Amino acid sequence: MSSANSLTKLRSELKSVPNLDLIESTTDRKRFSRDFFDYSPVLQVQLKDCLADLVVRPYTVDAVLAVARNCKRFDIPLTLRGSGTGNYGQSVPLEAGVVMLMNALNQVRQFDPFTNFVTVEPGCLLRDLNKHLFSQGRQLRLVPSTWRSASVGGFFSGGSGGIGSVRWGFLRDPGHLIGLEIVTLQDHPEKLQLDANSAEALNHAYGTNGIITSLTISTAKFVDWQQVIIDTQSFSKAIDLLLVCANSAIEVNLCSLIESQISQQLPNWFGSSKSSHRIYILVAPDGLSTLERLAKSAGASFQHIGTENDNSGNGFREITWNHTTLHMRAVDPEWTYLQLLLPRPELSVIEKLKDKWGDDLLWHLEAVRQQGVQRLAALPLVKWKGRNYLDELIEDCRKLDIIIFNPHVITVEDGGLGVIDSNQVEAKHRYDPSGILNPGKLRGWYA
Repeated sequence: MSSANSLTKLRSELKSVPNLDLIESTTDRKRFSRDFFDYSPVLQVQLKDCLADLVVRPYTVDAVLAVARNCKRFDIPLTLRGSGTGNYGQSVPLEAGVVMLMNALNQVRQFDPFTNFVTVEPGCLLRDLNKHLFSQGRQLRLVPSTWRSASVGGFFSGGSGGIGSVRWGFLRDPGHLIGLEIVTLQDHPEKLQLDANSAEALNHAYGTNGIITSLTISTAKFVDWQQVIIDTQSFSKAIDLLLVCANSAIEVNLCSLIESQISQQLPNWFGSSKSSHRIYILVAPDGLSTLERLAKSAGASFQHIGTENDNSGNGFREITWNHTTLHMRAVDPEWTYLQLLLPRPELSVIEKLKDKWGDDLLWHLEAVRQQGVQRLAALPLVKWKGRNYLDELIEDCRKLDIIIFNPHVITVEDGGLGVIDSNQVEAKHRYDPSGILNPGKLRGWYA
């Protein structure tokens, strides 16, 4: 917690900084001290009282440098915030201090027509970046289900994958992040350019080890993705079909399977699933006939919904990945969730958990590419019946060799990697030796 005297001095210094907004009302400080951590009943309790002392919004990199220098000078915690669409408290200030909004740094700086790399400032919305790339015949490789409101800097700092992961894997896989421009919190904060090797340590680090002021990332060729729904009455057959579709020699950008009890509660944009388990697929036009053949061979129904419309707001992106959780919580806020990577054969572990947990555990599967191999990730809906109940379920998952990415914890390691990343910790020692950036989120710093 910062001293009142230090905060007074900090405010005085920052008021004279050009291109910097100071936001001090209690209402705004509360709003910008929260993300969507209320998906987790555990985090609701832990984070509900967290509150920034001051919120700032820089419009230039020089203003970012000024904030960094003054926070360093007065030893005041600094937490970075994109659009605030995270679910794990990534941008919640655990030790108060300053929250810095990065959304005004939102320009696309450069597109390289030879490499197809794009350099963009962190506050640029993924939606807006994608529109820019369309004009170049390109599109983003990976986006979260919150892509309309999420920022590119927030996604790389706090996200991991999403739509596109069936093709491209996860954000931390080599080849997605090509370089970074950052501002440090060293004794004399400065702007640095990091190549791909050095940038890796800041990828999915919750802004704990450097302030990102621009990113250079890879893009994909534009594909006019087609929306396909496959319905089947048998969940085991649906899993088999999901795997067949994900492993076929066609281009797919999304392969989601949602159990019937969930699917019936989702927005009725494409017609009710009734009692069917539903597979949602985004596929290139030349893959439509293959999917139709595979569906009919499995005795499933096939619907071609049409071209994905990025402006509609009611496409497959808005009902898969963690938007599935969002919609279910709108029906009943007692639903929460887990994030899992399932061992093979997937059906075996699903059936074992289903036998014990019944309808308190509803299945939502996403095909992903993990280390070059097609796998099934899961974001199952879990009925909240207390912390002990959740911990017992997590322990059952571990006994079945399921990898857990726990959305009910606040640290980088426990929520994603599972282990301390020495490169992330080393980068924090190098770029933030006083531990001012987003304190409390990097467990390896305190080890």
